[in-house]
Amino acid sequence: MNLAEIKIAVTQLSPQELAELEAFIQVQEGPASGQEIEMDFAPAAKDHALLAELDAEIDAGKITPLA
Repeated sequence: MNLAEIKIAVTQLSPQELAELEAFIQVQEGPASGQEIEMDFAPAAKDHALLAELDAEIDAGKITPLA
């Protein structure tokens, strides 16, 4: 079964079956996706230019907190 066939099959699932599929996918990628999130927000990621720019704007008081 290829990806196109899977996409078609998913559209034909009942809400209960879709929920079961979502739970299955979360279990399959759980540790890997958690590690990706940790890596994205690790201290080394702060070297990213956009994050450095944002930090500077926060420090300068140019960012208004959300209510």
